[in-house]
Amino acid sequence: MSEEALQRSIEALLFAAAEPLSVADLARRLPEGADVEGAIAALGDRYSGRGVELSCVAGRWRFQTAEDLAYLMTEEREEPRRLSRAAQEILAIIAYHQPVTRAEMEMIRGVQTSRGSLDVLLELGLVRMRGRRRTPGRPVTFGTTDAFLEHFGLPSLADLPGAADMKAAGLLDLNAPAGFAVPDPTRPVDDEDPLEPGEETEFHQDFLGEGE
Repeated sequence: MSEEALQRSIEALLFAAAEPLSVADLARRLPEGADVEGAIAALGDRYSGRGVELSCVAGRWRFQTAEDLAYLMTEEREEPRRLSRAAQEILAIIAYHQPVTRAEMEMIRGVQTSRGSLDVLLELGLVRMRGRRRTPGRPVTFGTTDAFLEHFGLPSLADLPGAADMKAAGLLDLNAPAGFAVPDPTRPVDDEDPLEPGEETEFHQDFLGEGE
């Protein structure tokens, strides 16, 4: 086998291989006595500086894209982020009961509110910390953002589905108790003070601490 034919054979083997090949792997597929190492060195020189280069990885050889062209292979995708059921429930409570504290969320849901679920909503910008309730402990209140309205295609909070809409969509039991009413998030608020400048950032850092 000529030197050119040997190089072409090795080139074909490396191109078709599913994983890097060692000199021994190549030698088993080539005529006995073939100068595999010499052919590899020649191929390395031939491909040096090109878009595809011959590279040695853990003692095995393969063709790979030149490092300086790696950016061409990068593809950016926007992966939709699904909300957990708990996060959806919390978002619904905040939307209809805002301004609402974490303790009030837990009372409505009947279970403890996970920091992770609430933090996801904050991270996505669907909810925000609005102020502090004028009650002992001054708990932080939460409300929705403009991003929430944009995400659900709502002109305003007044356009949130009411009891009739929910019943029509099958989201509310038709046998709801008499006097049942969907909370109005647009009602006037007189028991809440706005957060002090910088207070939201400090609380957010503390909110992301360890523990559930």
